[in-house]
Amino acid sequence: MPGNKGVKYEGPGKVEVHEIDYPEFTLQDGPGVNPGNVGRKLPHAAILKSVATNICGSDQHMVRGRTTAPPGLVLGHEITGEVVETGPDVEFIKNGDLVSVPFNIACGRCRNCKEGKTGICENVNPDRPGSAYGYVDMGGWVGGQAQYVLVPYADWNLLKFPDKDRAMEKILDLAMLSDIFPTGFHGCVTAGVGPGSTVYVAGAGPVGLAAATSAFLLGAAVVIVADLNEQRLAQARSFGCETVDVTKGDPRDQIEQILGVPEVDCGVDAVGFEARGHGREAESERPATVLNTLMDVTRAGGALGIPGLYVTGDPGAADEAARQGSLSIRIGLGWAKSHSLATGQCPVMRYNRQLMQAILHDRVQIAKAVNATPIPLEEAPRGYHEFDEGAARKYVLDPNGMLPKAA
Repeated sequence: MPGNKGVKYEGPGKVEVHEIDYPEFTLQDGPGVNPGNVGRKLPHAAILKSVATNICGSDQHMVRGRTTAPPGLVLGHEITGEVVETGPDVEFIKNGDLVSVPFNIACGRCRNCKEGKTGICENVNPDRPGSAYGYVDMGGWVGGQAQYVLVPYADWNLLKFPDKDRAMEKILDLAMLSDIFPTGFHGCVTAGVGPGSTVYVAGAGPVGLAAATSAFLLGAAVVIVADLNEQRLAQARSFGCETVDVTKGDPRDQIEQILGVPEVDCGVDAVGFEARGHGREAESERPATVLNTLMDVTRAGGALGIPGLYVTGDPGAADEAARQGSLSIRIGLGWAKSHSLATGQCPVMRYNRQLMQAILHDRVQIAKAVNATPIPLEEAPRGYHEFDEGAARKYVLDPNGMLPKAA
């Protein structure tokens, strides 16, 4: 049995790479593991050798101490890997398959899974519907920022790449299928993006850039990306986006300069609960700012896609209401404008196969759009630090030295 190393959250602002247990076909107790999941038998699982595993903005919320994540939690929910072992109940996935792992953990058996709502599976998290690898309050499934990781319900969850050699040629693009590409795409689909749309994307981090890429893929005429980080705005402009610098004031005014009118057809929130204000308030946290701005700038009858993360508990929030996930949202404005809002985890399996085909057939270059940057697993602490400082990059960890020769 080979050794295993993984990235652990050790407390606010601190991650470290440690020796961790090699995966077993029984869920063991450990930091963050739900007591109801301890000892769970997993004959339907597969063990993967990680080829690529990404650092996500959602991970950063935990690392900043903005959740109740316990020290010792192995991080990582964006996983691409090679199957090295399967349980006795796995029928179709085979050793040697190169696969993408949806960040949602889903059983494929419950009502929600059968309806395609894999982000809110009823059988993998004893506390509430919905689960993910290496994430707080998500059932305690061990994270994938590691050399080896276990994936339950393998026949259901894993997306096999049809040609392994061809896939390795585009592995940095395909590594985005586990989360941010489908998540950005979902934000655009639920916002109603289509041919000729004008789209406002709040946030120029990796999910925002993935949403902007998705908007173009869906036929948008103009994609406007807003942020307060000039490096990230420059990255958005590099593939044809218009940009809004929210430090310069009300986005409505800048949207009007671009479009001639101060509103768009579709709005996407790719920021979430750690949002900052606009103009003079850009340095202070205003968690409801993005949602209220989207309602303000999206036309009457339009829709808002909200893939940005909001939580039920935020220990670092500025006030007691926000600590409970309660924000001062102008729901009256949204009601008056007949807005539709879609929230929650992206159901990755709804989109990942189609987006895989778009990558393999050169219809999109998502790795270039998000500036995917491979680094060794041992450099994960540096990646987390630089990402937290606002680097305009999507850091891709290379746990087993398989990316340099492929990228």
